[in-house]
Amino acid sequence: MDLPFRFGVSAFTTMPWSFERDVAHYAQAGVDAIEVVEAKLDDDRLAEQMDAITAAGLTISGVQPRVRTFFASRMMPDPPALEDRVAALRGTIERLAKFAPGVPFITNTGAHPKGDMAEAMRVVARELGELGRIAADHGVLMALEPLNPSSVNVESAIWTIDQALDVIHDSGSGAVGLCLDYWNIWQQDDVEGAIARAGDRIFTVQASDWRTPRSFADRIVPGDGEIPLDRLLAATHATGYDRPYVIEIFSNDVADSLYDGDLDAVITRSRDGLARAWMAA
Repeated sequence: MDLPFRFGVSAFTTMPWSFERDVAHYAQAGVDAIEVVEAKLDDDRLAEQMDAITAAGLTISGVQPRVRTFFASRMMPDPPALEDRVAALRGTIERLAKFAPGVPFITNTGAHPKGDMAEAMRVVARELGELGRIAADHGVLMALEPLNPSSVNVESAIWTIDQALDVIHDSGSGAVGLCLDYWNIWQQDDVEGAIARAGDRIFTVQASDWRTPRSFADRIVPGDGEIPLDRLLAATHATGYDRPYVIEIFSNDVADSLYDGDLDAVITRSRDGLARAWMAA
């Protein structure tokens, strides 16, 4: 079945696979775009690996940097110093931008060591302003992702679309926009209104589904959980968003981990679940 939108898959969804297997299996499954996870890349083979994406008929929907938060987080504690983390983000842009023109590089705040969310937002806005300039010089974008409230002061200092939009505004950079992950924001008050307020600053969209988490990484296939994906898709489409809709699933430390099962089936089921939600919308 042809989809009325471009379908992408994050390499986080198939984390047990190598980069090469991601590319081969996504292409076989009819995936349009891959969200590249830098941690899966070999620095000595970047050009070869990036060329493999194009050769397989895929585009790049986004890049997940190896170090993607400004402050340390549970998932990414090292390096601890802000300046080293910013330098790592800058290095990712400089290494990968030429292979991914126009693509958003995804980031989030991380957790302020003293829980000072206000300072975290100020610092991230300042640093994103500079990284936005560097990204623009390299022909790419930066996309800031608010995380679910369960991640506050663990992975993130922001948890709503509007907080992210405040940081994006304060960055002063037109190259800085929003990474809209439905799993993270679906419980926000007036979420559809917030999506409308984001408008053309939505640079990438990620989808999965929600059950009450059994671990820090317990996402499920779209259509298998509680998220009103039809409403969120309709609100996003109404903004004029026309980039890929990307499946991003994490599944660690749970007895029924999707990572332990048939990941080809996860891709197919995710595609079908997102298509059903789109038709319902």
